[in-house]
Amino acid sequence: MRRRSVLTAAGAAALAVPALGATQAVAAPGASGPSGASDGRRLKIRGVDISSLPKNEDHGAVYRTADGHREDPVRLLAQAGVTHARLKVWVNPADGYNNKAHILPLARRLKRAGVGIWIDFHYSDSWADPAHQTKPAAWADLDVAGLTRAVYDHTADVLGALKRQGTPAQLVQIGNELNGGLIWPEGNWEHFDTMTAFLKAGLSAARDTTPRVRTILHLANGGDNGLYRWWFDNMVAYGVDFDIIGLSYYPFWHGPIANAAANMADITARYGKPCVIAETAYPFTLESEDDVNDILNDPSQLTEGFPATPAGQAAWLRTVADLAAGVPDGQGLGYCYWEGLWTYRAGSGWDPTDSSSGNAWENLALFDFQDRALPGLRTLGRYRD
Repeated sequence: MRRRSVLTAAGAAALAVPALGATQAVAAPGASGPSGASDGRRLKIRGVDISSLPKNEDHGAVYRTADGHREDPVRLLAQAGVTHARLKVWVNPADGYNNKAHILPLARRLKRAGVGIWIDFHYSDSWADPAHQTKPAAWADLDVAGLTRAVYDHTADVLGALKRQGTPAQLVQIGNELNGGLIWPEGNWEHFDTMTAFLKAGLSAARDTTPRVRTILHLANGGDNGLYRWWFDNMVAYGVDFDIIGLSYYPFWHGPIANAAANMADITARYGKPCVIAETAYPFTLESEDDVNDILNDPSQLTEGFPATPAGQAAWLRTVADLAAGVPDGQGLGYCYWEGLWTYRAGSGWDPTDSSSGNAWENLALFDFQDRALPGLRTLGRYRD
């Protein structure tokens, strides 16, 4: 699936070389790993990315309580104890979703339910991740100065509209999984001066429109300390001012839990910033509801001790909550489950240019194939509440 393809060989090679003399990752804190629930540490952020919800609902998706009663999914999140919903923003997507027109009404629903708003700017017309940071089509002919202004204007437009309707964002990501930069080629890893100019423009727009918002810079590969030191050392060197370090940490892609724990301990101390696990997920089954081969479909992909069952999914959520809570000095703010409401519905696939594209993620949702809330949803909301 395009969303989760790996870096190109050239990109991976570039990202493997620390630019400012980064040292090796520190050892994981404590032989037993992250602290357990008995420490009583609460997490301020227990979020779910629900970006697919408007499109899913338009294609007939419904959501039910664990015992099968149909309910508004936003209300289900609130009742479960979810603190924030993450919403990605594309510039001009082919299918018309994940843009301001759909985010504004969803933000109103979230505000009524008492769920905080976390905005995730991709600065693209489609998926932005370590392998894809495609410039929006409307920005194709802009020079660096024009692109910098476009980043500011786009960010200010969306966040300003949210503020004006009384639903200001509490959290905002300036870019998504920025391992290799953003708005390629001008803002890629070979051009940190331009990359950081784009990031500063987005950060300035966020603060100008929503002064109390907390800003996040987000990388993938949450267990790769060399990557994080290289990238964030460059942010410091170029004077980029942000509030929170965001990490994607999926155990089936990003290595052992101990590596993630060591990385989070190191980077929060090194940069004096708290961190949040901006993306994680785990399957509740290896079966698929549609004819698209799911990303997680084989027992060899599973993490030892976590079966692909509803109980295994809930256990992973407890573990990742413990991982965030175990960051020294209370510097782990929490975590966010990626696309927990992306259940299967024909027409609501991954590719915004192809209505026939399927869903390779439905076995990692927080609702089963009968649309019922899984135990993991309540675990996410209530564990470490």
